[in-house]
Amino acid sequence: MGNPSTRLEPASATQGAVLIPVKAFGEAKGRLSDALDQPTRAELARRMATHLVEVQQHVTVAVSCDDPGVADWAASVGASMIWCPGTGLNGAVQQGFEELRNAGYTSVAIAHSDLPLAKSLDRLVGWSGVTLVPDRHRTGSNVIVVPTSIDFQFSYGGGSFQRHIAEAVRLRRGLRIVHDDQLGWDVDHPDDLAVPEPSFVTDLLESDISHERLHD
Repeated sequence: MGNPSTRLEPASATQGAVLIPVKAFGEAKGRLSDALDQPTRAELARRMATHLVEVQQHVTVAVSCDDPGVADWAASVGASMIWCPGTGLNGAVQQGFEELRNAGYTSVAIAHSDLPLAKSLDRLVGWSGVTLVPDRHRTGSNVIVVPTSIDFQFSYGGGSFQRHIAEAVRLRRGLRIVHDDQLGWDVDHPDDLAVPEPSFVTDLLESDISHERLHD
């Protein structure tokens, strides 16, 4: 059986898109290994990604991935899929952005898949400049919104927020920084599991604890 192929509808009435790079769920969230076992980490990653897709309104949602299981999941939640084998995070985002541009979308919001408090990003899409939403530590780039008319170079990894500010300044197209408590909460480390609002994360952790007690 061959690898999946990109599934992407051309832009029509909807000119904005949300691009979500998603890693294989079974390999996701390794930095939570001191707090959660592998099946729970995989389930958490899947639920967070599903939540992010389901809360979007008035935008096309596309998932960039290189895992057949994620490709199947994207179809199950009604998202378009951009197949990006072996590119890494920056490559998957760059390829996804370019394919959305080629499909006619004029504004793309790139969002990490681990934002359990996220709401729809349509309010951020459509501005002529670059919008950055940092994580709550002001180091990472949880959401970046870029018009497809510019050749923005994405540079994820440690300290990406400052690099993306520098890239926006280089392009001279305007920059706005949005500090948002909900979009700023991502889940990378065990401390991040203490989500400040009741959510599916809380429910999953409680069910995991209950399961452990039953098997003690």
